[in-house]
Amino acid sequence: MASFQVNNLFGVTGKVVLVTGGSRGIGKMIATGFVRNGAKVYISSRSAKDCAATEKELNELGPGQCVSIPADMQKLEQVDYLVAELSKREKALHVLVNNAGAAWGETIDDYPDSAWTKLLTLNLQRVFNLTQKLLPLLRAAAEQGGQENGAWRDPARIINIGSVEGLVVPNHETYAYSASKAALHHLSRNLAGRLGHEGITSNTLACGPFQSKMMAQTLREQGEIIRASIPLGRIGSPEDVAGASVFLASRAGSFINGATIAVDGGSVVRMGTIGSKL
Repeated sequence: MASFQVNNLFGVTGKVVLVTGGSRGIGKMIATGFVRNGAKVYISSRSAKDCAATEKELNELGPGQCVSIPADMQKLEQVDYLVAELSKREKALHVLVNNAGAAWGETIDDYPDSAWTKLLTLNLQRVFNLTQKLLPLLRAAAEQGGQENGAWRDPARIINIGSVEGLVVPNHETYAYSASKAALHHLSRNLAGRLGHEGITSNTLACGPFQSKMMAQTLREQGEIIRASIPLGRIGSPEDVAGASVFLASRAGSFINGATIAVDGGSVVRMGTIGSKL
């Protein structure tokens, strides 16, 4: 049966995708995966220079397309700008990847109030703001997918990038970060229950360690300890998180809604048992 062929099950050709924080790190890995598989991918980050460089790089890969719209997601007016710019160019958004975020590590005695304001705003509140404002485009994508006997055939997708630190208590001191990611996981489930009836799914990828700017210093200082703590013996590769994202956005992932999937090599099942240095 043709519907069971790999290209039909996992294909995302022609889909319109937005990846926030898409100019580097995990966001860039995800954007690359979609572009390499024929999607039209919009990326956004606060650095116009990084956005332009990534846009150029990904357009040289093809067969999909990359378009950058720089925006600082910390600022609500920039969220409005991003939505307005995307709405000028597209009538529907098939996949929203909420990836933009920040981390902050500090001892409990010195942990600043500003860390809570910054991280809860960017990692949680702005995810809700952007998703809310993009609902017209997501609903339009669901309508394009159509219904059969009252069931949505090809839903629009929201993919929220969480963290294993939102699943279990981490051994290092990242209070606002881990709390914000745990809240994001719950928000994602809330959205799934509310929006599924409208043909929009919401799922979370709880990522473990990947080679990114956010993780760079930690990996330099504790890379071997971290690798030893992961049952598969390595940190995540670009293909790992891109593959999970493409799966959720494809026909193969169309019946998954409200899930939190750990993309971590099994680290979450070992976390809390490997000493206090991590």
